[in-house]
Amino acid sequence: MENAITQTATLAAAGPVHVSAWGLFLQADIIVKTVMLLLIMASLWSWGIIFDKIMRLRSLFKQAEDFEERFWSGSSLEDLYEKVGQRPKEPMSAIFVAAMKEWKRSGTKGGAAASTLGERIDRVMKISLEREMDHLNRRMIFLASTGSVAPFLGLFGTVWGIMNTFTAIGATSDTSLATVAPGIAEALFATALGLVAAIPAVVAYNKISSDLTRYALRLENFAGEFGAILSRQLDLRT
Repeated sequence: MENAITQTATLAAAGPVHVSAWGLFLQADIIVKTVMLLLIMASLWSWGIIFDKIMRLRSLFKQAEDFEERFWSGSSLEDLYEKVGQRPKEPMSAIFVAAMKEWKRSGTKGGAAASTLGERIDRVMKISLEREMDHLNRRMIFLASTGSVAPFLGLFGTVWGIMNTFTAIGATSDTSLATVAPGIAEALFATALGLVAAIPAVVAYNKISSDLTRYALRLENFAGEFGAILSRQLDLRT
């Protein structure tokens, strides 16, 4: 705190205060600098997550549309299963492969095994869907946390900067603008950085969460339709 007082008093005696972002950062004390750096890093990481999720979801919706066109094209399930392969790269194909594996695994069994085949297929599709959605939801908690915490972190920097300002006024008995301005400017800059980090994170979290919900519903609808198709084939087999 004494170092912050000395720094503030020195800036007051030195003349005009630099009001550029870089100048405000350089003249801030170590606590405010730490807050600013944390907010900048949180903002950059949030934007990285935002772009990754947006591009990923755009690709997944396109891949789901392409897969559904092939699925409903009239070709046999066996042919589609062979074309997709054992390691599908998108969730809808993964659900299809999981169900087909269980279907083929139970193809040679009868009796009690066949009577519960529909339930097992529904179960493996549900597990596959939950696994894929869990993977897609990774790092979403960081966006939510940034949107919630960043304003308060910026507020902490604001309070600390104002404390330094008033302490410097008490130590120097100088209430001139040159004494007050540095701490106030640092405080407001910390607040601004908190909002810069929080607002995009909140907006993006809401948008991406909505898209993920729509995509999960699309997967659930496909799983339900595919389960009904396999159930009809099971009835014909028995």
